[in-house]
Parts: sequence; C-alpha cells; structure tokens
Amino acid sequence: MLSTTLHRATLALAATLVLGSAQAATIVITSRDPAGVGFNDPTPVAPVGGNPGTTLGEQRMNVYRYVADLWAAQLQSNVAITVSAGWEALECDAGSAVLGSAGAWNVWDSFPGAPLPGTWYPQALANKLSGQSLADYYGQADDGSGFGNVDIKTQFNVNLGQTGCLEGRGFYLGLDGNAGTQVNFVATLLHELGHGLGFALLTTSSASGSRFLGLPSVWEGLMLDNSTGKTWLQMTNAERAASAINTRKLAWTGANAVAGVPQVLGQGRTPTLNVGGTGAGPAAGNKVFGEASFGPSITNSPVSGQLFRLVDQANGTGLACAPLTPAAAAQAQGRVALVDRGGCTFVIKVKNLQDAGAKAVLVADNVVASISGLGGSDPSITIPSVRILKTDGDAIKAQIANRKRGMPVPQISVTLSAPLNGLYAGADPSGRPLLYTPNPREPGSSVSHWDTSASPNLLMEPFISADLTTLLAPPKDLTLPLLKDLGW
Repeated sequence: MLSTTLHRATLALAATLVLGSAQAATIVITSRDPAGVGFNDPTPVAPVGGNPGTTLGEQRMNVYRYVADLWAAQLQSNVAITVSAGWEALECDAGSAVLGSAGAWNVWDSFPGAPLPGTWYPQALANKLSGQSLADYYGQADDGSGFGNVDIKTQFNVNLGQTGCLEGRGFYLGLDGNAGTQVNFVATLLHELGHGLGFALLTTSSASGSRFLGLPSVWEGLMLDNSTGKTWLQMTNAERAASAINTRKLAWTGANAVAGVPQVLGQGRTPTLNVGGTGAGPAAGNKVFGEASFGPSITNSPVSGQLFRLVDQANGTGLACAPLTPAAAAQAQGRVALVDRGGCTFVIKVKNLQDAGAKAVLVADNVVASISGLGGSDPSITIPSVRILKTDGDAIKAQIANRKRGMPVPQISVTLSAPLNGLYAGADPSGRPLLYTPNPREPGSSVSHWDTSASPNLLMEPFISADLTTLLAPPKDLTLPLLKDLGW
C-alpha cells in the first residue's frame, strides 16, 4: 500500500509579500541514514538499467537524483525544495508490504503571497508562492531532528525483497522501467514525491471530515461531490466524511486537470462480471469487482468459461501460492479459477493458475471490505484477473458445497466483459477526473489518489502499475495538471 502522512504543521501569520522571478525548481536531497544502511549500504552490485552505481547505496541515491531531476524540470520555484530521505524497516510480511511513504512535513496558511488566506498549503508550494523560505522568514527553529524544517520527508522499506518481506520482489533500481516482477523504484518514488509536493488532501481528515485548526486544505475547493453538488469547502464535517466513501462520485474540478482528460484518458468501459449457468442458483448475477494492475485489461471481447474452485489448503481454502498439483491443473485447464486472497501476492496466485492452464482468475476477498483491485506487476501474466467481494465469493462457494451427495459439481459459468459506455475512463459524465473514494475508507489511500477506473493507468493511483512512464503531464498523465491547479 502507498501511504501519505502529514507529520507536522506550522501556522504562519500574514506578513509582507516577497516575490522573485520564476525559474526551474531545485530539489535538495539529504540522507538521514546511518553508516552502512540505506544510501550508505556498501553491498557490491552490478550496474543495471542505466544506473551506473556499483554499490546498493549508490544505486539508491542515483534513482533519487534521477527522479528529483524529473520533478525539478517540471516545476518552477525560486526556493529550493528540500527532501529528507531514509531507508527504514516498514511493515511487511511474506505476501504484502508497505513500500514507502512521503508527505509534506510542514504546512502553512496565510503566508505572504497566499492565493487563499486561511487555507493550508504544503510547504514546498507555499515557499514557491511566497518566493522565499517561510521557515527562514519566520525564524522557525529546527526541532532537533535535523529535518524539522524540510519540505518533504520520505521513507522506503529497507527490507523489501528479503526473507519474510515480499521475498524476491525487491526494488528495481534501473532507470529504464524494465522492472519485471520487481517493484519499479523510479515509478514508486515519482509517486511519493508527488504526494510531498501537494498531491494529497493533507490537513483535512477523510475519516471524520474535520480540519486541522479549523482551516481547510487547498484541495477542498477543487473537489466536487456529484451526489450532493457541493464542494468540500461547502460541506460539514459529516458530509465530507460521507463524500470520502462515496465511490466514484468525487470529482476534481481544477481547470488544468479537466483540460487534460481528453488527451490522457481513453474510452470508458463498464466492466461486467456475470456468474450464471444451470448450477449457479442464488450465486447468479452481475458482481462488482476490481481489476488487476497486471495482465491484460478487460475489453468488450468477452472472456467466458466454466468455474473451477481451487482448494489446496487443509482448512478448505485455495490460495494458489504454489504450483498446482497435476490433478488440480487438469481441472483448471481452460476454466475460470476461483481462489482466496491471502498467503502470497496476487501475481504469484495468478501466475500459478495461468501456468496450470486457467483462462481467467477470480480472487475472493478474505475480509468484508469495499471492492478494490489487485496490485502488483508481472509482464509474463497474459490472462485477466479480478478481485471480488468476500460475500460474493462465499455465495459461490456455498453453492458448490451445497450439492447433494453423489451429484456432480454444479456447472457455474463466468463471463468477463467491458462494453464502451461513452465516457472517459476514470472521469465523471462531465469529463472531470475522479478521485479514489472506496467504501470502506482506505487509510493513506482514500481521496489522495486518482480513481483506479482511470485508463491508461495514472501515476497517482493507489497502485504502481507496470505501464507507467516518467512523463507527468498530458498526453501521458494528469499529475502535473493537478499540481498546477493548486498553484504550481
């Protein structure tokens, strides 16, 4: 999961405006890693994908500098953007991991040159708009951490790819995008620095709708709920909290991002998953689902097949975390496989079922939650896969289990298709890009990302996809247009 956290805020009072001439931004990176760790890791490595570093630490810093330069070339500011960077042990296990996070470490309101007084801005943007370092202007002392006055703080998982932490799927440190089954660090860092620069709700809670010190975030006036017709500026706390879980109804209204939609987003489709057949019974019908960030997209050309439910665990679940047995593979051949979430990554499950001959995969959630997609990357996966609700998975399993003794397994068919709907993929009927508002809320992801229905995939969706580029603006992406809507 990608997360964005505001750790500290600083209130500024109105003062004299100081301006400077616009120029390309400068990004200064400062490591906080101790000797032998992170950027200082001396482990010998071979140059990879255009990264000439010969130690692990050197390659990591090369990626940081490369990504920082990509961002700096797109932004204008007279004030250096400061980043505190570190490699730390973050939450992970064999099947999932927090890759890293970044966020604005300080925020300001009512600063010299603020377009909207009484509104919170991330420090890097506030400095740009003011034409000066606000920490210096107000004499804000460092808090003793050494990074108390920085614009952005980043941290990435130093254990990724090691035993017990998505083993074998560490960060790819090449600059050419050929990450394969590893995690593309260039794309991940581009994403996280985007959060630190202002692609985040910041000071307004998506859980309660409440505001830090009662003041709105600069985002609030640019988010329109299509159900209520209100922006977040016009809402109560309770209305904002409800809007944050109003799935695919919260649109971004900024002129730059809206203008970019026809250049970036493709034709919208209405993805459909139908469960039917003579044995489907109460489990029949159209189901909601989330698509995978890997493998082929679902199109108007239907993928249909008989359902095969894998059971490869003693407790009656099917995880597909290991290659299927010959007997199970024989049953999977040419069918749509149903497996359970858990135990390993989604790409491992789907690849094992693909190798067994399955033509598509349904991953049933193992907790009651809103629909979400399947994250991960593996260019060798060539079959579609989707994630379905636990309730729908349970209904299908129950229908299979409730057959009478001696009777054959019920014949259940599955069809995946996605006919065109006349809209842009990831935008509302007015052509405004949608923000990510799953129900229930996903801490660290909700609101502060583009919706996962966007196609092609966008950098600031909650999952890092294999088809991302390093271009931040149309015709490839909408990240830079949103930041320009904020004042960049």
